[in-house]
Amino acid sequence: MSQTSDGVFELVAGPSRQKLYSNEGVESDLWSYNGSTPGPEIRVKKGERVRIKFVNNLEEPTSVHWHGIRIDNAMDGVSGLTQEPVLPGDSFIYDFVAPDAGTYWYHAHNKSWNQVARGLYGPLIVDEIEPLFDDQHDLTLMIDDWRLAGEGAVDLASLGSLMDWSHAGRLGNWLTVNGQPVPTLKLKRNDVYRLRLINAANARIFEIDPARINARVIGYDGQSLKDAVTLNYAPLMIGPAQRVDLIVTPKNDFTLDEISGDEPFPMINFEVGIESGNESDPVKLVANDLPEPDLENAKTFTLDMTGGAMGGFVEIVYQGEKLKGEAFRTSRQVWAFNGVANLAESPFFDVNQGETVIIETINNTGWVHAMHIHGHHFKILSRSGATVDEGEMWRDTFLIGPEQKTKIAFVADNKGKWLFHCHMLEHAAAGMNTWFNVT
Repeated sequence: MSQTSDGVFELVAGPSRQKLYSNEGVESDLWSYNGSTPGPEIRVKKGERVRIKFVNNLEEPTSVHWHGIRIDNAMDGVSGLTQEPVLPGDSFIYDFVAPDAGTYWYHAHNKSWNQVARGLYGPLIVDEIEPLFDDQHDLTLMIDDWRLAGEGAVDLASLGSLMDWSHAGRLGNWLTVNGQPVPTLKLKRNDVYRLRLINAANARIFEIDPARINARVIGYDGQSLKDAVTLNYAPLMIGPAQRVDLIVTPKNDFTLDEISGDEPFPMINFEVGIESGNESDPVKLVANDLPEPDLENAKTFTLDMTGGAMGGFVEIVYQGEKLKGEAFRTSRQVWAFNGVANLAESPFFDVNQGETVIIETINNTGWVHAMHIHGHHFKILSRSGATVDEGEMWRDTFLIGPEQKTKIAFVADNKGKWLFHCHMLEHAAAGMNTWFNVT
């Protein structure tokens, strides 16, 4: 993505048309950044200042959230919490420092269930100060599933379906990588590549098996591991908004498959050609410097998740009133955190800067959720029923299954009002939003 002479990126949200099903298919009416979905890759180095002039050419207000960046609160892009939405025809300057190297992304954060589903997202890559890979060996793969109808155009009529909102969220029937169905990338034999996988879907959890392509994991949610890891289990689940970085040294042609169904579904093909002739040095991973939680002096808070289809009757407070009868349908609020749907006036919790926070999340619903914390990364302390040790990885989003309990911990070192929500975007719209305050 090019910058203006004064070092400002220009990002314009507006209507566009794009073929998603096939080159011979019909075009879909999308909303996108700079005319394409995904939007342009914004690439900077760790510690650099990022200045973006955002222009809204949509028919409704919007804002841009810089997902996973430990950002200044005023730049977090959450309409109604950190900024007013940018009105049609208006602009806003986002100005922040990218503190951590890693794989991040940006997406609309006003009516996200609608705007992200129409294509308003793009990758944000923060390189190491001394990049580990050159451009040809560092590949970004944004994965999305689309609900197509008729001749292969996006089904706009089903956006906002209460069935989606109260069940699993908006699940699609067609998969793209970087806006294309089953694209093919050409690699060189025995060269080392980084594959940056980003799940941009509204609600779909993608499942892969890195071992099928002899890949190792080197990062989660923008945070590098200290060493590359060969997973001894499958599948690796990538929930909405989550990212996984893989390292692979190809020997022959291969395909990265989605394996949640009865048969593997190809996501992207790789054609492996001749050797480059260059000897690849071993990759020396460099982890970001994040503050370790002080568990002995932590403050603990509990989040009880209720509601949704098959969740039984639950009392829900919305905008200070208990929902009754027809109010459930008209408000469209069917999920609750601690009995409250969507942003309450009072925060979930209020802590001082530098305090360690433990959140115990209890999923008393019949559905999986992808819980995302803004402005911070956390470690998973425990997960009921888990057989994998996740204690050393940093994340900004975690999956939690029905009737599961998960404890996370982080240092609340970033001042401001921060969102904590389900990144199944229909679930968030239908009540699964809360916020906390760091002073």
